[in-house]
Amino acid sequence: MGISSSGNGAGIGGGGGGGGSGCDMSMKCWCRWRLSRQCLFSPAFFFFIGSFLLLGCVATFYAWLVFSPFTRPMMAAAMAATMASGCREDNEGSWSVGVFFGDSPFDLRPIEDKNVWKDESAAWPVANPVITCATASDSGFPSNFVADPFLYIQDDALYVFYETKNPLTMQGDIGVAKSFDKGATWESLGVALDEDWHLSYPYVFSYLDQTYMMPESSEKGELHLYRAINFPLQWKLEKVLLKKPIVDAFMIERQQKFWIFGSDHSGFGSKKNGQLEIWYSSSPLGPWKPHKKNPIYNTDKSSGARNGGRPFVHDGILYRIGQDCGETYGRRIRVFKVEVLTEDEYREVEVPSGFHEPLKGRNAWNGARHHHLDAQKLSSGEWIAVMDGDRVPSGDSFRRFALGYASVLAVALLVVLLGLLLGAIKCIVPLTWCPHSLGKRSDAIFASWEKPKSFSSKVKWFCTRLNRVPKFLRVWIKPNTLAGKLVLFLIFFAGVAFMCNGVRYIYGGNGAEEPYFLKGQYSQFTMLTMTYDARLWNLKMYVKHYSRCSSVREIVVVWNKGVPPDPSDFNSAVPVRIRVEKRNSLNNRFQVDQLIKTRAVLELDDDIMMTCDDVERGFKVWREHPDRIVGFYPRLVGGSPLKYRAEKYARRHHGYNMILTGAAFLDTEVAFKRYWSEEAQGGRTLVDKYFNCEDVLMNYLYANASSSPTVEYVRPAWAIDTSKFSNVAISRDTNEHYRIRSECLSKFSELYGSLSSRKSEFNGRKDNWDV
Repeated sequence: MGISSSGNGAGIGGGGGGGGSGCDMSMKCWCRWRLSRQCLFSPAFFFFIGSFLLLGCVATFYAWLVFSPFTRPMMAAAMAATMASGCREDNEGSWSVGVFFGDSPFDLRPIEDKNVWKDESAAWPVANPVITCATASDSGFPSNFVADPFLYIQDDALYVFYETKNPLTMQGDIGVAKSFDKGATWESLGVALDEDWHLSYPYVFSYLDQTYMMPESSEKGELHLYRAINFPLQWKLEKVLLKKPIVDAFMIERQQKFWIFGSDHSGFGSKKNGQLEIWYSSSPLGPWKPHKKNPIYNTDKSSGARNGGRPFVHDGILYRIGQDCGETYGRRIRVFKVEVLTEDEYREVEVPSGFHEPLKGRNAWNGARHHHLDAQKLSSGEWIAVMDGDRVPSGDSFRRFALGYASVLAVALLVVLLGLLLGAIKCIVPLTWCPHSLGKRSDAIFASWEKPKSFSSKVKWFCTRLNRVPKFLRVWIKPNTLAGKLVLFLIFFAGVAFMCNGVRYIYGGNGAEEPYFLKGQYSQFTMLTMTYDARLWNLKMYVKHYSRCSSVREIVVVWNKGVPPDPSDFNSAVPVRIRVEKRNSLNNRFQVDQLIKTRAVLELDDDIMMTCDDVERGFKVWREHPDRIVGFYPRLVGGSPLKYRAEKYARRHHGYNMILTGAAFLDTEVAFKRYWSEEAQGGRTLVDKYFNCEDVLMNYLYANASSSPTVEYVRPAWAIDTSKFSNVAISRDTNEHYRIRSECLSKFSELYGSLSSRKSEFNGRKDNWDV
């Protein structure tokens, strides 16, 4: 019994201890649940969530205004296949390769200036870039970008070897492409060299009827020389020239010696992208001796010390190409005239490169940087060159990511500040979060938390002082006063700005409105607008905006009345030509102009503003249908009697048969000659009589010449008619404008036949741009 009693006592005692522990544990769980429930349904929580939802709605509206609802042609099957394997956004950039021609290496012009036309791809003319990640990826070898191009000429064929970034291994391989038409069209042959380490800068040259390649293998820690055993796709390692991690090296023969120029960034104190060394030998196979003055340079990265392509000889003088990496990696090339090159001395001076940097910013394929050039003289005496370029600086994707989420964090802090000032958030750090308030502790292990000078007490003291800040802020700013309300408004406005900024950086891409290629090639078009002196302010805004669009080659201004401006008056990234007409006639819009060098012309009124992406989409659709009028404002002509109606009528009847040429692409070789034919004489007379309807007449002339569809619609993301802000628009009286156009429809139908039997459906193309 005693044992039993003792056992019961022990049992009761143990039970009591266990019960107390269980009670403590359950109380803690209940307290934590209650604390979390209070936090979840507290005014501060609702204020924080509500504020973010409000700012999110504002940011969504901003995205709707700024971002195009039309995705790039990744939706097309061919492009989708390419994007699935290559052409992914890469933090190193989006490099591509262009071709240039000139009478000397200091007067190189892009291929579009050569005016090479390719009917197969509707590239009239072919435009740079000519080799891109898509070119490489289409051959079955996925690529994020192509860079470091080296040209190799073999009879009538041109080969370009380049670095191609593999998106799967995230390392560089050496790709090769071939051209039989002097660089206008390139066929990717695949990967010429693939090692287990990064390869780039594929310097290719010939020696004793053999073809060699000396690519950068700095990741391997050696400089390798390969020999072609089956040019251009099979290569064999011939020799390790230097056991150093040499970057961007080239080899030349000069003064009966062979010289290697390269950079070694591995040495102590070596400045990255600012270092240059030279080695020499009596044979390209070595052995190699270092130059007495090594390092030739070890200075600022903007100095051009790092090589930027193949050196060239012009008029007997050797020139070295370096790259300026000051603002960003590979910002631009710099050219140096070599004055002295011996075993003991080296001296060079910088000379102007003659290269004209693009003015279109990120809309140009090489708008942000270009860091590599290979210029060679053809047998004809003409110079040809390949150069790489990028529309974004190095590290752009990481920068956008960091700035985007930093902006969102700034929004969170501003919301907290706003809540503190409005009283929705009572304290910054609840005291229940402090260790001292977690409950009284009697065990020895946690006894130190109870001491006045313990860490727990110091934390509580800090939390208490910190929680006095909101009260101080409310007293200092006084939210109920006019000045206080202004401060609250400014804080809210800053939150909106940061939220929109975050959305732009995170979801807005690289900010470029890029062109769309067709069958692997890009092209250009001419913009043409007709105006007069009263609309000069409109014209200046028009030229500044559209001249930055990627595919615009020239802007032609048809000047109908008044004193014409000087082309230098405009802030333009492309040439502006003022064509002064002898009389004020709307027929002047379609005058045959022999000075226009592109086949495509975008007729766009000077009071219409839309995005460059909308213009580029319209150009791509026109290249797919060059025999049609491709534009942005559809109309439907029908009924009896004929009546001119707005776009809403066409949408209600789910189709269109006319495109207004105030915003449309036309074929200059067809449209202008057709407009000035004898057949169109009667229509032109009516246009002069009504001072209206020249666009309607062009539609009738197209329809009269073909039984096939003659119009294509492209829906713009948005378009603004700036004539609404002035009193100089022809159509400012809408009712009278429509009445005159209805008369034109009747007259033109009598002359050229009806359009009523023709109708193109909306949403009829696979690109979904005609919705």
